[in-house]
Amino acid sequence: MSNLAPYAAVCTRSRGRRLPEPAPQYRSEFQRDRDRIVHSSAFRRLEYKTQVFVNHEGDMFRTRLTHSIEVAQIGRAIARALHLNEDLTEAISLAHDLGHTPFGHAGQDALNECMRDYGGFEHNLQSLRVVDELEDRYAEFRGLNLTFETREGILKHCSLENARQLGELGQRFLEKGQPSLEAQIANIADAIAYNNHDVDDGLRAGLLTVEQLCEVELFAAQHAAVRQAYPDLDGRRLIHEIIRRMINRQVVDLLETSRRLIDEAAPADIDAVRAQSEPLLRFSEAMQQQHQTLKRFLRVNLYQHYRVHRMTVKSQRIVRDLFGAIFDDPRLLPVPHQHNVAVLEQRHGPAGRARAVADYIAGMTDRYAIAEHGKLFTPTELT
Repeated sequence: MSNLAPYAAVCTRSRGRRLPEPAPQYRSEFQRDRDRIVHSSAFRRLEYKTQVFVNHEGDMFRTRLTHSIEVAQIGRAIARALHLNEDLTEAISLAHDLGHTPFGHAGQDALNECMRDYGGFEHNLQSLRVVDELEDRYAEFRGLNLTFETREGILKHCSLENARQLGELGQRFLEKGQPSLEAQIANIADAIAYNNHDVDDGLRAGLLTVEQLCEVELFAAQHAAVRQAYPDLDGRRLIHEIIRRMINRQVVDLLETSRRLIDEAAPADIDAVRAQSEPLLRFSEAMQQQHQTLKRFLRVNLYQHYRVHRMTVKSQRIVRDLFGAIFDDPRLLPVPHQHNVAVLEQRHGPAGRARAVADYIAGMTDRYAIAEHGKLFTPTELT
């Protein structure tokens, strides 16, 4: 990576790991982070966690796993074009959803409600908790012991109260600074991926129509261009061609705008990037408006569609029921998880008990949560 920009993250100048380790022999530090993430249990479970459609609703819809891979692909392309660190971008992208609950944002909202009196629940903070504490694989440490730079990128949002408890990692939220450009890429690649691919899934599910989407400028412009170039194209090929052009248009706009902003700021190094008051990676004003218009369209027409809403209501009931039952009687848990509850409760009282229960539920896949709910609340399912 000798062609990296001076303000890129460089693994030899990393702020290090929580527990120092010997340097890897044939990988960079950020490649090691990526590999630990890919081999983690939490990463594998993303295959059965909802993006929009619950796992059992169809095999072709995106999951948190496929979404994370798509974010990494977009992120690496952007990092390469800007001469930034691809390995770090990939590691952050693959890890950004490790703490997500079953049932997507519906599950997160329900668990946050359950945790209201115990510090709340936020999936970015939970992703950090997964890599710092909850993964249980290595002989010498808990978690994955990732580098500061990967952990910094995973933590996209954080309340000031939580930031004060995170030491160096929380400092940027207190000082209103920025993360590395690689972290900024992963953040915006996440938004590009889920907006455009939710369009694809919504059309595949029959909840959205091409006619509806032609009211959205970003879609309409690419639809017109594809129709002009390929007048006989239809079906899935038409949709794929439109969506890939939508993604490309957003990425090109992001690159052109960000190059200009980086040139104007002229950061000398990664710490100069962190000292900026605003992100240097962002869309032009016109593209940001188009992006937000698409986001609002999806909220009204897809996420609030009655079929999605029905699943949202059922999902939230499952999460609330599981939390309430297990919090009231932790003996419902498998023995190792009973131990986790006991340890955290001894340290932090009822808040510790609640956090351990939230850890257990957040780690569930959609189908495991549905099965556990059946076992606890359906009289005919006794085991």
